[in-house]
Amino acid sequence: MSTSWQFLVLRAVVGLALVVAPVWTWASTGDTVPHQHWTLAALLIVSLLAGVLLLATTVRAWRRPRETRGMLRAVGAVAGLLVLVALAGASDWLRPFPATDAARAALVSDDAVTVQEENDWYTFTPQDGPATIGLVYSPGTRVDVRATTAVLRPLAEVGYLVVVLEEPLGIALTDLNQSGGAIDTFDSIEHGAVGGHSLGGVAAARFAEQHPELLDGLLLHASYPLDDMSDAALAVTSISGSEDGLSTPAKIAASRADLPLDTEYVEVAGAVHAFFADYGAQPGDGSPTVSRSEAQRQIVAASLELMDRLSGASRPEASER
Repeated sequence: MSTSWQFLVLRAVVGLALVVAPVWTWASTGDTVPHQHWTLAALLIVSLLAGVLLLATTVRAWRRPRETRGMLRAVGAVAGLLVLVALAGASDWLRPFPATDAARAALVSDDAVTVQEENDWYTFTPQDGPATIGLVYSPGTRVDVRATTAVLRPLAEVGYLVVVLEEPLGIALTDLNQSGGAIDTFDSIEHGAVGGHSLGGVAAARFAEQHPELLDGLLLHASYPLDDMSDAALAVTSISGSEDGLSTPAKIAASRADLPLDTEYVEVAGAVHAFFADYGAQPGDGSPTVSRSEAQRQIVAASLELMDRLSGASRPEASER
């Protein structure tokens, strides 16, 4: 089987896609990529290098006499090309939703809160003394970790430690134990909760289900668990939007059977999926009938109610874990 010009053209197209996809993802999101988990930048760099290499070898193959390929080599070449197509597609699909200017501006430390970017997360630390109650939070899929500032910084302003995870590739389910690393790091926290937005909430719920001895609460923002955790001894608050086109009211209602009976449900009238962070509109979402600022005021208030409940919670002693 000869290396036909059609196959060389296909290789060139795939090579261009491998170069263009990461360059577009990086360029179109401003400074977003460097502030996400390192795996996203690594994937984009791998895609770019693979594209350059594929284009170079394609040009060389075009200039030299065409070789006859055996069937196995031909099948291997096609399979390899399919893998590279998937890599180019991932580089494009994983493009994060960038935080708005307002969200990034709120990342500045002041007299109330110290904001720090660590290796795998952002921390919002109260300035008025060591916090003993904390929240480890997972953003929604492909959402810039910095976009959560509007709904999470206010929790730190009243005395709670907040850790916002930079998820591998921007997808919380890629590391279901990432919350555990943050919990181990901030061992001064006596009462803690995990939480998250959308798929981040799914990951948080799974972690809470598997590690109830480490936690006192679960905070769900436009999210719900995939498994039955109705017998979990946790304080749970589920906050959702009435106009959410992704985590719809019907999906939230269907999840009630999987959460403890005393779960607090708060539906923010007029709110949509993208109001649980500041990253603009999201494809597939509903149309809001309330302002973002008003919706986020209610989201913050309901989130604070859960954190306040944790101050009276009791954690199992280390010997019981």
